[in-house]
Amino acid sequence: MLSPIRPSSRCLRHSIRLVHASVPTQRHLVGPPDPISHLRPVIYDDVPAPTPPTILYHPYSLREFDPEPARNVNAYEMQWKLQRQQIDDMSQNFWLDSNARFEAAKEAVLASLPASATPFDKENALSEFYKQWLLQESERVDEYARLWRARNWANIVLAARVEYSNVGVYTLH
Repeated sequence: MLSPIRPSSRCLRHSIRLVHASVPTQRHLVGPPDPISHLRPVIYDDVPAPTPPTILYHPYSLREFDPEPARNVNAYEMQWKLQRQQIDDMSQNFWLDSNARFEAAKEAVLASLPASATPFDKENALSEFYKQWLLQESERVDEYARLWRARNWANIVLAARVEYSNVGVYTLH
């Protein structure tokens, strides 16, 4: 008796993906890691393009506003985009500062060793340095993590509001 031919799960997933009708609308890019912070910057494609500089000074950053008003960006979406960039900037600044201070302190420990120090002496000095660094920085890192989590959850809630507010826009078109 012949058994029915069953497609492999890979083949099945591929055929399901071919049926999927939605087109990706956003193509965010990820840049190379920063040499100091080691974070990879995200380049968002849904941020309005910067306008050319003008001689007139404006009290607000005009880059925050969509140059194409027909696009109908709601207030939640603008706020979400700004907060998303702010959390990225906060992380970049924190890790840039932390890693720069770490490397400077590590170099100072290595420079304080005598020239006759063995690799074992260097290893012991660095081990003690790492231990002290973690103790010294734990409160600062904990505060950063608390703030990052709070801001990230606020961003998630705001992103949900954006999606909810866009439901009517998608069904009308």
